[in-house]
Amino acid sequence: MFEHTYAFSGFSVDDLAAAKHFYGDVLGLRVSEQHGMLTLQIEGGHNILVYQKPDHEPATFTILNFPVDDLEAAVRELTERGVEFERTEWSDELGINHSPADQDGPDIAWFKDPAGNFLAVLAG
Repeated sequence: MFEHTYAFSGFSVDDLAAAKHFYGDVLGLRVSEQHGMLTLQIEGGHNILVYQKPDHEPATFTILNFPVDDLEAAVRELTERGVEFERTEWSDELGINHSPADQDGPDIAWFKDPAGNFLAVLAG
């Protein structure tokens, strides 16, 4: 039914202006605004809709993952831009989480947007 249909994802925020600044100026994504909503233009031609919701509740899961070639450099640059990383028992001094020896997963660093939604930068 949908095999030839264009689809896109979306998520809510509580402050559209703060989201526009964060995603555009802090993260450096291309952001457009139309009809009171934002569109994040992601590499590869993918668009993500961001809309303001009065009763917004932050996602408790990672809504966007950004794979990078140099995770440490990306975390350092984002930190310089004011991003604060979440800490877990597996976090190093930068906020990069390294999988325990008994688990197989990429090195990853989680952070939140101004609306409290989780995002991640990970070793790609």
